[in-house]
Amino acid sequence: MDKIRNFCIIAHIDHGKSTLADRLLEYTNTVAKKDLQAQVLDSMDLERERGITIKSHAVQMKYTLHGEEYTLNLIDTPGHVDFSYEVSRSIAACEGALLIIDASQGVQAQTISNLYMAIEHDLEIIPIINKCDMDNAMPEVVEDEIVDLLGCPREDIIRASGKTGMGVDEILNAIVEKIPAPKGDPNAPLQCLIFDSVFNNFRGIIAYFKVVNGVLRTGDFVKFFNTGRQYDADEIGILKMDMQPTQELSTGNVGYIISGIKTSSEVKVGDTITHVNRPCKEAIAGFEEVKPMVFAGVYPIETEDYENLRASLEKLQLNDASLSFSPESSVALGFGFRCGFLGLLHMEIVQERLDREFDMDVITTVPNVSYLIYDKNGNEIEVHNPAGMPDVATIEHIEEPYIRASIITTTNYIGPIMTLCLDKRGELIKQEFISGNRVEIVFDLPLGEIVIDFYDKLKSISKGYASFDYHANGFRPSKLVKLDILLNGEPVDALSTLTHQDNAVTFGRRMCEKLKELLPRQQFDIAIQAAIGAKIIARETVKQLRKDVTAKCYGGDVSRKRKLLEKQKRGKKRMKQIGNVEVPQKAFLAVLKLD
Repeated sequence: MDKIRNFCIIAHIDHGKSTLADRLLEYTNTVAKKDLQAQVLDSMDLERERGITIKSHAVQMKYTLHGEEYTLNLIDTPGHVDFSYEVSRSIAACEGALLIIDASQGVQAQTISNLYMAIEHDLEIIPIINKCDMDNAMPEVVEDEIVDLLGCPREDIIRASGKTGMGVDEILNAIVEKIPAPKGDPNAPLQCLIFDSVFNNFRGIIAYFKVVNGVLRTGDFVKFFNTGRQYDADEIGILKMDMQPTQELSTGNVGYIISGIKTSSEVKVGDTITHVNRPCKEAIAGFEEVKPMVFAGVYPIETEDYENLRASLEKLQLNDASLSFSPESSVALGFGFRCGFLGLLHMEIVQERLDREFDMDVITTVPNVSYLIYDKNGNEIEVHNPAGMPDVATIEHIEEPYIRASIITTTNYIGPIMTLCLDKRGELIKQEFISGNRVEIVFDLPLGEIVIDFYDKLKSISKGYASFDYHANGFRPSKLVKLDILLNGEPVDALSTLTHQDNAVTFGRRMCEKLKELLPRQQFDIAIQAAIGAKIIARETVKQLRKDVTAKCYGGDVSRKRKLLEKQKRGKKRMKQIGNVEVPQKAFLAVLKLD
């Protein structure tokens, strides 16, 4: 156990975690020279294409220092705010963390939030300034920021570069010398913490775990503490670049277990594995349940694909425990699922993965957040979908979720960022200078306002220099109204939204104008209306396609023309009764892009 070190890498998005992880694997000869490629640990094509880490990945390395061989278990983590749940899982399985900060960008919002998470779990932090080889690097300035943030001595900060390999030896030595060995009792009853799981078509579900106490051997009869299910450990092993079976895993080690589990609901991330004949007294604590922030309906384009979509979502949920879903139906779209996501990027990634990994074509409705509705009898209802709202007459008041947002930027952009947040009904909490011309602005914002395009706008007005991080901050009463979109008098439930009373009229008007551009013209007029309850607040009309029936009348009495036009009018009227309006998928997406 003294020779084991478990650590993770935390940083803001794009500060070079994956590149540095590549260098660590190269220097410890974990990956053969011929197999080296950029972002070795990012196994999904999607991660490589976008240059972001979506999943946390575990890998074991061997490193020799002063003639002693050490086992280093690295868990690489994502940096985007939408995947902070992955980070919390990795932190729960480690004793130390490498805090990586870009030498040209300095401390950013996600860095701070991930750092606080690591400090709460008492991890040993090793500060590293990455990308020191770049021409625009400012290591001295960044060092000042780190000293302010961590209060550590300057000489503890390692200057490195993932590209050139500078400082990698120092990092490996620091991991061995500073990060404590895992604590635990090899003779106690078995306790293993599951921190991830993947689905394999041939072997079933493979769970990744860390042994906290006791020893696990191949063939042991084990049970999963929370679900109470019992299995044989058919194969256990360690995670190198691929899985390597071993006979036993002792306390402090990280590995995988294959026990022929077929259904995804039997493996829960954060569960504890123990022996059947000598079980542990209690499960391992310190694992937080994830709360989805954004909800959207996901519907199959073909109705008969409903069951396939359910199976695909279940397999995806194994690999991405922060995704939650429940069945729902819609008048316009048929049967589908209401899914909970951590944010818009998460939603986009899930949609993309459904398409790539499971070949599922889906329609996603307008994303929205959950609201608490109190009726006049004092009952509380949680609503994720505007279609599920009770009658307006019975509602006492509605509460919406708020977030505490922290934005770090340079002083030049304070004005536009303040304006953006105040336009989104934000409330300024504090503003403090971090170092030099960098400032942290803290706002309380309604989650419903930032869910659609806030992040994109923030990036564009700050020319990419503002970083953003948030956490949930309770519910507050608010004047919200349900905005319905009607096509020829029929409400389209997939387009209805809950919005603030002050924004409703302008938002309704913009939606009608946008839909007028996007709906294909029919043989009859289409009336697009925005309504709050029974009151219509905006209307646009998509004009019908008309054949020129009077073209053949080149003179004569006007009554001949009138007769033909009346006949056409009767036909149009009859057509309108039986015609229905198809809403194309891009119309649902366009509502998100309203600016």
